[in-house]
Amino acid sequence: MGEPVSQQTREIYWRENRRLMLILGFFWFVVSLGCGVLWVEPLNHIQMGGFKLGFWFAQQGAIYSFILLTFIYALAMARLEKRLGLEEPDE
Repeated sequence: MGEPVSQQTREIYWRENRRLMLILGFFWFVVSLGCGVLWVEPLNHIQMGGFKLGFWFAQQGAIYSFILLTFIYALAMARLEKRLGLEEPDE
């Protein structure tokens, strides 16, 4: 088993985790609600692959964005854990 984690390390970890989740949640909100619902009419004037961009965001773009944000979150958390010395040991 590993060493106990200090209170300061825990505070840094959760503060950074909350900050990252708020930032990524904001982008998810903008893409899913903004591009897929609120700004669909202006975006529909732009074509992407033969489809109107607003329609594309409502049907597929928000899902692709969510998947991308998930990967960004995983990479950022891996970096944070490595920086704080919390990464899983290699076996």
